[in-house]
Amino acid sequence: MGNSASANLPKLQVVPNCETAQVMGRPWFVIGVKPTAFETTCSNAVERYTLLEGKSHDINIDFQYNDKDPITSKLKSLPQKGWIQGDRENSGLWKVSPVWPIKMPYNIIEVDDKDYSYMVVGYPSRAYCWILGREPTMDDDLYNDLTNRLKEKHQYTLDGLRKVPQVWTKDEREKRGLSKEELPDKFLTSKP
Repeated sequence: MGNSASANLPKLQVVPNCETAQVMGRPWFVIGVKPTAFETTCSNAVERYTLLEGKSHDINIDFQYNDKDPITSKLKSLPQKGWIQGDRENSGLWKVSPVWPIKMPYNIIEVDDKDYSYMVVGYPSRAYCWILGREPTMDDDLYNDLTNRLKEKHQYTLDGLRKVPQVWTKDEREKRGLSKEELPDKFLTSKP
């Protein structure tokens, strides 16, 4: 899965500080993605990270998404395991396993270090990336700034990068187990 790292690409720069506790708990909405095979048509993609103690891995990752169109297509789930590399309380370098025995690099390369409202995850070969936000929408200026950083700072091409549709109703919020605090009414629509 995208392991053909080019010899002429520099190592991805992970963020110098990423407080693990700040990434945990509240859901992350996938705003943009250079997709893996699972994500080429996904919508309403949401990830939630839970820090563990005394387990064989550090993080449980709950990844849910609609297969195609928001709300009307099949809901899928891809639970994953994560391992924090280095300082367990402050590291942007993780490994993630979507299926055993694969452990993929999960490099946090951009993060809002004030309130953790956005995060960008990169992959060494630049085949994949994820632009995540704490809300299902992202200001166009911020999104454009993050995609420019992907190109200029991290040497990504944006070929294949797609915005992930995020269309939510009250029923879909409840079905996914999201609270009003996690997905306020202002982000809901009355029809899919």
